[in-house]
Amino acid sequence: MQKIGAAPMVPVFYHADAEIAKKVLKACYDGGVRAFEFTNRGDFAQEVFAQVVKFAAVECPEMAVGVGSVVEPGTASLYMQLGACFVVGPLFNPEIAKVCNRRGVPYVPGCGTVSEVGFAMEAGCDLIKVFPGDVLGPKFVKGLLAPMPWTKLMVTGGVEPNAENLTGWFKAGVYSVGMGSKLFPKDKVAAGDWQYVTDKCAEALAIIKEL
Repeated sequence: MQKIGAAPMVPVFYHADAEIAKKVLKACYDGGVRAFEFTNRGDFAQEVFAQVVKFAAVECPEMAVGVGSVVEPGTASLYMQLGACFVVGPLFNPEIAKVCNRRGVPYVPGCGTVSEVGFAMEAGCDLIKVFPGDVLGPKFVKGLLAPMPWTKLMVTGGVEPNAENLTGWFKAGVYSVGMGSKLFPKDKVAAGDWQYVTDKCAEALAIIKEL
């Protein structure tokens, strides 16, 4: 939670090739990122994740590596066993909150209504994911925080590494943002242009720091 707050931009990435995932994670780390979400989106994704976590422990020692796209408690438990520092989902499942709370691992559930956010906080979630962000928009964040200013929100979906987009979200009051495809264009990943990823991460974090 401290790392997400200090560098409040969390890259969201998945690749079936562990070597590519490692290079992307290192590129993000070099750009100042300190929390990285590897999404559980393909067959044997947990095997890739295990390799990435071990790599990060040696090459990116300050990086907190978490898992995303988790929708049931069994998957959360599996990834925590493999070293996940935090668990993120597209929805709120109170059963996931139970297994994460038991292990002292932050659970960041996806919520799309004020009531869902309230129930998630009641279940012990300190950070709530506003999802899908491009559907809900900054006005949702601002409107929710007016009566519930203690809420910490991380928006994912529709976040872009440019001043206009990031300013809109952070001025609305988000605690952090999650960013996926805009940081990792397919052509750049295919070409192995890791410097592009590093530069984009550094650029986004610099914009956020100025807000």
